[in-house]
Amino acid sequence: MTEIRSGSAYRRLSDHLDNHSDGYGPLRGTLGTARMGMIWLAANLVVTTLLTGTLFVPGLSWGLSVAMIVLGTLIGGSVLVLVGNMGTRTGLPTMSLTKGSFGLRGSFLPVAANVVTLMGWSWVQAMLAGVTVNFLVEQATGFSSPVLFSVLCQLLVVCLAIFGHTGIARVEPWLALVILAFMAYIFTTAFLAHGPADFSAIPQDAAAGWTPVAALDVVIATAISWTVLSAEFNRLARTQSAGIIGSGIGYTLSTVLAMTLGATAIGYVVLEGGEAVPFDPTVIVAAFGAPLAVVIFLSVMATNTMVVYGMVASVVNMAPSRRVTFLPTAIVLGGISILGSTWLALLNQFTAFLTVIGALFIPVFAIMIVDYYLVRSRHYGRDILRGHGGEYWYSGGVNVAAVGVWLVGAGASLLLTYVVPSPIGATIPTFVLSALLYFAWAAATGRIDRTRRPHVHLLDLPETPQAHADH
Repeated sequence: MTEIRSGSAYRRLSDHLDNHSDGYGPLRGTLGTARMGMIWLAANLVVTTLLTGTLFVPGLSWGLSVAMIVLGTLIGGSVLVLVGNMGTRTGLPTMSLTKGSFGLRGSFLPVAANVVTLMGWSWVQAMLAGVTVNFLVEQATGFSSPVLFSVLCQLLVVCLAIFGHTGIARVEPWLALVILAFMAYIFTTAFLAHGPADFSAIPQDAAAGWTPVAALDVVIATAISWTVLSAEFNRLARTQSAGIIGSGIGYTLSTVLAMTLGATAIGYVVLEGGEAVPFDPTVIVAAFGAPLAVVIFLSVMATNTMVVYGMVASVVNMAPSRRVTFLPTAIVLGGISILGSTWLALLNQFTAFLTVIGALFIPVFAIMIVDYYLVRSRHYGRDILRGHGGEYWYSGGVNVAAVGVWLVGAGASLLLTYVVPSPIGATIPTFVLSALLYFAWAAATGRIDRTRRPHVHLLDLPETPQAHADH
């Protein structure tokens, strides 16, 4: 009897989650510019972005670090906005849009890469929360087990992703306001104690191994890591201008503020005679007070819940059928994320993690942008919603050319990073190379659509019998 009841409860929960998770197919956005700006401001005012800023000082001067943060954010943000606008125009999330260029089955490759990337982010966030909680507990009781607290934090995140992601999505913008208040406090404390000239005069540590180009690549890679969710957010925009302006301003403002705060906070630690330990939240908490630890914990919990939910949703929505359902996918991926949160050594490899993200996704987004804006004249038809056949079937469901360009681009990124370092970094050459190769293939095979079609949202296009059958 107990098994029947528990099975029934599981089935009811599973059906509820399937009915209330983001469904397959396009959405029509309703949000204006201000609301879109707040969504992006909240999304990136997170501890990982702040701690990324701590990587650069004192390896680079404070002023040069800020300059690279601004420049990299503008460059990477342009890719984010272009992909996000595809979501506004079609109503589709980012990974569903890869079907247009990679094929209905070829898109499973970027989806798999996306799951790996989001899984890595969930581990990093869980570790940061665990390390922060461990710092507070150790200060109060002497007990220390960062692995235990990382696991407990990620367990809470998985539960929130299954049961409470909607509430977290509503709360996150308000957490952003709290974080903004603490940012103002840290900036004020730092600059009242030491003027900008003091920060600029911090001696550079050449042993840290940072160059301006390396910092620029990391900042651009941060934008690329957020671009995997840009169409998810921007398809909620009512108009293209609302999505473009809101995401452009929101992302740029939040990233520049958060990373500059990280560079300033670690500079303050150095000026106060402390050791510049990069990407360690406890260093900043020790310098600016325990209440900051509470804000860090809440911020990580909120952001990581949406990361885990997005990871599960991307797998569930790979294909039109509902054979893959939300709850078992969440349990499997959630279990992996909990186990991975014990790998604390990943925090010491954070820049390598960002390099992998850049290598995987810079070519993907270059291909997507060229395919949508240049090859297909800013138009995807309803065949993109099918599971089989149609305009985006290519060869057996896979656009072999897109996959080939992706592999070449990823290889070039790793080559320019680790084997033959480029004087202009790896991210920009990788994007340009991938874009040119894909466009050259499209031109050589006569695939470029030169007709000027009016913009029509996918929901406004007539549904074909074949597409309807696939559902």
